[in-house]
Amino acid sequence: MRASGILYPISSLPSKYGIGCFSKEAYEFVDFLVDAGQSYWQVLPFGPTGYGDSPYQSFSTFAGNPYFVSLEDLIEEGLLTAEECEELYWGTNPEYCDYGALYESRFKALKMAYDRFAKKEEENEEFKTFITENADWLEDYCIFMALKEKHEGKPWSEWDTPYRNRDKKAMDVLGEVISETVDFYRFQQFKFMQQWAKLKAYANKKGIKIIGDIPFYVAADSSDAWSHSEMFQFDEENVPVCVAGCPPDAFSATGQLWGNPLYDWKYMKKRGYDWWIRRIERCYEFYDVIRIDHFRGFDEYYAVPYGNETAENGTWMKGPGADLFKAVKEKLGEAPIIAEDLGYITESVHKLLAKLGYPGMKVLQFAFDGSESSSYLPHFHQNNCVVYTGTHDNETTRGWIESINDHDRDFVRRYINSIYTDYGQFTWDFIREAFRSVADLCVVPIQDFLVKGNEARMNHPGVSTDNWQWRVTPHLLSPELAASIRAMTQLYGRLAPAPVLEPEDNEVEENTDANKSE
Repeated sequence: MRASGILYPISSLPSKYGIGCFSKEAYEFVDFLVDAGQSYWQVLPFGPTGYGDSPYQSFSTFAGNPYFVSLEDLIEEGLLTAEECEELYWGTNPEYCDYGALYESRFKALKMAYDRFAKKEEENEEFKTFITENADWLEDYCIFMALKEKHEGKPWSEWDTPYRNRDKKAMDVLGEVISETVDFYRFQQFKFMQQWAKLKAYANKKGIKIIGDIPFYVAADSSDAWSHSEMFQFDEENVPVCVAGCPPDAFSATGQLWGNPLYDWKYMKKRGYDWWIRRIERCYEFYDVIRIDHFRGFDEYYAVPYGNETAENGTWMKGPGADLFKAVKEKLGEAPIIAEDLGYITESVHKLLAKLGYPGMKVLQFAFDGSESSSYLPHFHQNNCVVYTGTHDNETTRGWIESINDHDRDFVRRYINSIYTDYGQFTWDFIREAFRSVADLCVVPIQDFLVKGNEARMNHPGVSTDNWQWRVTPHLLSPELAASIRAMTQLYGRLAPAPVLEPEDNEVEENTDANKSE
């Protein structure tokens, strides 16, 4: 079935207190998606972010970002007051996240809420159940974060040796000292999942499915690497042997040195890929569909000797291939997956995708170059793919149209048959081209529907600062915009079917309408 959706990070929602979260604005966006005839809401990874604020460099691949916990919901529960939240500093510009202010203020607010929650914690059976059901990752993550506090935020590779190597005696003694801090991090995750589960259920009931990202690698400074060092290419002192990167190409003469720890695939295979299965299973608690970033890594990955200052001397190594996904299917059944297959892709990656049957990605911005024969051009698309105007790593479409050279801009104009010189109209014609594609699914970043320039760009790959900050300001998502999107969606056969409401849902909606009329 043809369908479409909108890429809109949680952090970009226009909620109070410095960053988008699971507040009423998130529910309003679900309603906007319904009005716009959409079927999917795509988000970025949910993990707690560290230095650089990238959701692709998270402290845990299993945990949720505490910044997304709605403080307004905590106020309604009586765990905070509005006055306490208003007294904290959240930054001055509602169009951008001030992560420095968030780091200082968000945890202060959450700690105040936890202190009140802790007084009645023993009575909360739901909290106890959450701890028990998530023990396999939750305890490691919470202890890891408590130890980071103890070591003033330093990466675990710089911790005192007993803690770096998880010496049992040291950890047993430490437990009593950091127990309250550990419990505070449990509380954050409990509220995250409680609020997200409610929001996701609301979206699903309205006929909206969530597409979420899973990074291929974990961060070097993560509870995953610290608590499961045996799964990675570390030596006896837990120092990496090799790290992840990308070889030199036309864009970088020395390649890209990412620094992520590399998996020990032989060890993982012996374990039946159990960690990966748990990781993917956890993602399906967050999302309905998973987009796996850097899918090529399952076929082969680039290993750079640890300590090298560039990625020039790396080596391509063989990944697990289809063997991992066979194990996933045996345990989890058919798992809806989108493969991020952008960039230079070898024939073996194409064969792997064909064997697995997962849809790849077609980014329209990549289609229009001097060759005029890119495989991303719509007339090369097939049904089993997802077409995007751009992604979180690209310029916005308006910014891209303004910045490309005259030849490429003229090629775009001729290809999409756009008669407009106005870049706003040009942008909508470009979106229309994505909707016309034979691709089963079309996803458009919210910035493109709003015709924003590069001031709204989310990420500049290779640049470590000033990313992941842009936010939508209130009232930009108007009924008129929803109607325009819906008309295009219907025209190109992507309109979502009306959700089937249960009897109690109809009763609630009737009561709501009655209240509005009164």
